[in-house]
Amino acid sequence: MQKVESGWHVYRTRFLVRAKQLTQPLEFRDVLGREHTGQPGDYLIESSDGTQRIARREIFEDIYVVMISSARMKRKISNPIIAGRTITSTSNSEKGQHPTC
Repeated sequence: MQKVESGWHVYRTRFLVRAKQLTQPLEFRDVLGREHTGQPGDYLIESSDGTQRIARREIFEDIYVVMISSARMKRKISNPIIAGRTITSTSNSEKGQHPTC
């Protein structure tokens, strides 16, 4: 069997979603009347338009990558780590010197 490589493309999801992992079984019917059922470990997903659905853990973790929260992002920006060292934004940069790593 010959493996055909041409015609294949790499895709990523293009929408940001909020999600939380279920700790107990959950069942609900959405606004369109579709039934959703999830077990502990599955994920409840909320889309930007507010619709919710459930994804099995294996599928969710294969598709989605957790984004850093805005609060954590602010901490990282205000306290960057370069080559394993924390760089303070006071001493060297305020004196016009480059920070040393």
